[in-house]
Amino acid sequence: MDITALIVDLFTNADRFLVTLANDYGMLIYLAMFLIFFLETAFVVCAFLPGDSLLFVAGTVAAAGTTSPWGLMLSVILGAIIGNTVGFHTGHWLGNKIYDGSIRWIDAAKLQKTHVFYEKHGGKTIILARFVPIVRAFAPLVAGAARMSMTRFELYSALGAVIWAVSLIGVGYLFGNIPIVKDNLSKILLLGVLGAASGPVIVAIGWKYCQKFIDSMQAKKNAP
Repeated sequence: MDITALIVDLFTNADRFLVTLANDYGMLIYLAMFLIFFLETAFVVCAFLPGDSLLFVAGTVAAAGTTSPWGLMLSVILGAIIGNTVGFHTGHWLGNKIYDGSIRWIDAAKLQKTHVFYEKHGGKTIILARFVPIVRAFAPLVAGAARMSMTRFELYSALGAVIWAVSLIGVGYLFGNIPIVKDNLSKILLLGVLGAASGPVIVAIGWKYCQKFIDSMQAKKNAP
């Protein structure tokens, strides 16, 4: 197995990457999809991995009869849920360090405000973050650090993963045999990678407005 060639294909010709796995290595395609989406949210350093565009391309590959769309959906959903759980527990561990003063460069008071926000709006945040590159890698981490209820987190994490995987793979499956789509899969993947590259900017802007929203809500609550 030429691992280097497969990795290059993952970022440049995802359709060829998936077809090669399906045709040459059988069930490994499901393991690969599980690992990609597990790593993407379990470890923020892997947030660069292709997400939305790869799901769409996977749907188009399934439409060609190369692999099962249901198997792909299940693999991605399990990878996303378990990856989110790892990210959540990592964030929870970091949160404990922040609250006990071990990590002093993060303001514990602001983290407490984030906790209040996540308890009220965390469900929507976890679901919507699943559709935003990079942000979905940080959302479980922040939720854990903010001490969001684990049961609530897991519920919305699972719901978001199911909606995300089924919708994107499903759209790719439905439109995968349209010539203009089949002939431009590399461009679709490139757009997805560019979207992921812009993720840090989205995170910074989103975090800024999130903090402003939390501060304004707190101010209204404390107003006489």
